[in-house]
Amino acid sequence: FRSPASLAGLDTVNLALYEPDFASATRVAAVINMELGADSAHALDAGSVRVQVPPAYKGNLAELIARLEPLPVTIDATARVVINERTGTVVMGGDVRISAAAVAHGNLAVRISTRFDVSQPAPFSQGQTQVVPQTRLDVDEGDNKLIALDAGTTLADVVKALNTLGATPRDIIAIMQALKAAGALRAELVIL
Repeated sequence: FRSPASLAGLDTVNLALYEPDFASATRVAAVINMELGADSAHALDAGSVRVQVPPAYKGNLAELIARLEPLPVTIDATARVVINERTGTVVMGGDVRISAAAVAHGNLAVRISTRFDVSQPAPFSQGQTQVVPQTRLDVDEGDNKLIALDAGTTLADVVKALNTLGATPRDIIAIMQALKAAGALRAELVIL
């Protein structure tokens, strides 16, 4: 640890990310470069960004940090589902996605499939050809109730569909655990 007096002569400052992530480190460096000028910051790895101290801040690093601190940066959040089995509580982030899968639980059946279509722009529109996933989710209960959700199925869509069929929190928890075990739930599953 350096005393405040020894910070005055530093040429670089290393910023440490609380949750290391390569995309987030790159975004932090890009935002700093927009603020201070090109090549002012570089992501060293997933958890740190090196900032070149501009000449105007050589004697006052606190002022530099105060200038950088409020910069808006979009940080990659880990896709996470937190389950409290005792209370039946399920909390999920918005980035949770599901791959193709089929799950049967009690008298409920869930089928998730993804088809990739190509979106072709009109000629001379200067648009770009893109691959667009078309996801279909079917939920089937004993009396053949069926719900279909198209395009970009998220875990939130699955839970909403199951809730409309009257699935209990325990049913939803069991289905999520099965999706994770099958490799279809693309998120960290935290069970309390």
